[in-house]
Amino acid sequence: MKPLITAADLERVPQNGVLDVTEDTLITPLAREEAERRGITLRMVSNTRGPEAAPAETEALPEKSARTVAIGADHGGFELKEQLKAYLRDWGYQVLDLGTNSAEAVDYPDFAEAVGLAVARGDAWLGIVLDSAGIGSSIAANKVPGVRAALCYDRATARNSREHNDANVLTLGAKLLPPEAAREIVALWLATPFAGGRHQRRVEKIRSIEERSAKK
Repeated sequence: MKPLITAADLERVPQNGVLDVTEDTLITPLAREEAERRGITLRMVSNTRGPEAAPAETEALPEKSARTVAIGADHGGFELKEQLKAYLRDWGYQVLDLGTNSAEAVDYPDFAEAVGLAVARGDAWLGIVLDSAGIGSSIAANKVPGVRAALCYDRATARNSREHNDANVLTLGAKLLPPEAAREIVALWLATPFAGGRHQRRVEKIRSIEERSAKK
């Protein structure tokens, strides 16, 4: 998978600093804007990694359903879904498109369930669902056992949902986000690992709630 630079990655770079990037690095539009705003130079360097070199941390993905991201949307999210599919492929992921396939009106729970099941079954590593506001899809996806769906609307919520909650489905409001912001959220969400530690205990408690509810 190609290296990726988001605006969040530039937080560690000082004002008017320099960040080395290779020719195959993907730089999000918001990252370029942030670099220009803070006077950061994105310096191109040759890619010296040999075939046996260790992959960068952001490239590490689980072996199960390696690099497969399930994505689905209703009619309100269809256009943005199509755009995000292209970005996901550019970033080196395999895309499992679960519909819808046009802007004709459909029901968002159907696609939220399909993506949630793909993740819960292990057909996909992570999932993304889009509708006009993202709220309904989040509610529906969270009804699938094993799914922790998070509605994210900026970089902070995207990072937090992965680091703290180990969210495995991302929902987005396609009518509430500019396409470039949605792309940045998706890029950061996919690149952020679960932090574990004290958060692991809390995620286990979420699983326990789900298990207790299933027995009633």
